[in-house]
Amino acid sequence: MLPAILGGNPIRTKPLPYAKQYIDDNDCEAVNAVLKSDFLTTGPKAKEFEEVIADYVGSKYAVAFANGTAALHGACYAAGIKPGDEVITTPITFAASANCVLYLGGTPVFADINKETFNIDVEEIAKKITKKTKAIIPVDYTGQAVDIDAIKELVKGTDIVVIEDSAHALGTKYKGKRVGTQADMTEFSFHPVKTITTGEGGIITTNSEEYYKTLTNFRSHGITRDKNQLEHKDVGGWYYEQLFLGYNYRITDFQCALGISQMKKLDWFISRRKEIVQKYNNAFMDLDGVIIQKNADFSDTVNHLYVLKLDLPKLKADRREIFDAFIAENIGVHVHYIPVYWLPYYEKMGYEKGICPNAEELYNCMLTVPLFPAMSDEDVNDVINGFYKIINYFRK
Repeated sequence: MLPAILGGNPIRTKPLPYAKQYIDDNDCEAVNAVLKSDFLTTGPKAKEFEEVIADYVGSKYAVAFANGTAALHGACYAAGIKPGDEVITTPITFAASANCVLYLGGTPVFADINKETFNIDVEEIAKKITKKTKAIIPVDYTGQAVDIDAIKELVKGTDIVVIEDSAHALGTKYKGKRVGTQADMTEFSFHPVKTITTGEGGIITTNSEEYYKTLTNFRSHGITRDKNQLEHKDVGGWYYEQLFLGYNYRITDFQCALGISQMKKLDWFISRRKEIVQKYNNAFMDLDGVIIQKNADFSDTVNHLYVLKLDLPKLKADRREIFDAFIAENIGVHVHYIPVYWLPYYEKMGYEKGICPNAEELYNCMLTVPLFPAMSDEDVNDVINGFYKIINYFRK
């Protein structure tokens, strides 16, 4: 409930979510056409979607998966992660960025974040590299590109694989070039609240033919019909071989039809997201009590999330009270994310609080602000007015 001390009616009569997919008639028609076709599961639309994504980011290959987590799992398999290997990632991310390492018996190692950009700190990565380090999974948190060149420089001359988790960052540019080709492998997510959606879905882009072949087989039980990969003699048109133990991570054709249709709106999605972010930046940069996420000069960011840091020493309330006040105003703020190693599963594995102090400090005072293309200007103004109302009230 809205604290009685704020009084009055809530800013909105209907709740505003923090994020929401945008689906139009063209999307529905694209999906319906596939439902009436000869293919429902992985087929020609999946191949077309892969080509659309690869062409957009500029990669040689793209392999679509049932979801972003499956795509990360595939990337870790292709990288050769096994028991005893360590993989460095950020704690300020969804659990999948670390879980994909555990699936293969590896050990996630958490490096702290930069206090201003909220992205993984390259200097902290350097401190965590050991002889056991097999890969680094930096996350383009909120859509802002990590300094991938600096990370690649760290691993130059080693066998460490860089897997960029760009689940938030479709459309973002790093040093003028779209994210998707700079790392050994790059993962994008198409969950409903991401920049485009296929309902559920993910993809890996890469310039490596070896990774491409492994990923393609991994998502389909480790099975291939490619004659160039067969270990035994081809005995007929029905013949296939299982080369390793893979998974059924295939994406459907109707999901990919939706993705292709969504890509046709991507320029508008990007433009609208940037427009809303600029309105927020202009409104919040002078609001005493909140701190804006700094955007690095090398990142032309397409925000999936808009995260503000509450300047709690200036406020007479904690994050929980402020969060509840926004919900009572029908403004759907959220928190992204709980540090991964704080989750009970990771606690039971022996991870302890305190290992990434910047990440923990951010978690304790962050709020995710509503951001999605279908927001009206009135919606945006409601969010801004809500912040001014609540922050001004709770300021010391």
